[in-house]
Amino acid sequence: MLDLVLTCLDDDKAEEIVSISLEGKSAIADHMVVASGRSQRHVGALADHLTRRMKEEGFGSARVEGLAQADWVLIDGGDVIIHIFRPEVREFYKLEKMWSADVTAERIAIS
Repeated sequence: MLDLVLTCLDDDKAEEIVSISLEGKSAIADHMVVASGRSQRHVGALADHLTRRMKEEGFGSARVEGLAQADWVLIDGGDVIIHIFRPEVREFYKLEKMWSADVTAERIAIS
């Protein structure tokens, strides 16, 4: 599924696509993908097209949040969680910075 998500976002001209492995960080999914659209319309189109492709490829219907506003759309594909932002919203939340942190190094430093 990860390859499909990355390919679809790239084909649809998503910007700054980042894939983050969640192994050892969270049990919610195996990977998180963060990407930006140029506008609300682009974010909505990216999310809509991606969810249709996931369903067509046999991954079932993903849960989608935020599509109506299209500032930040969350797509829960099970094994892959996808966040598609408008650039200003992505910069504000800095989601990939938080999830890219090395949890092991932080635990050692605290101990």
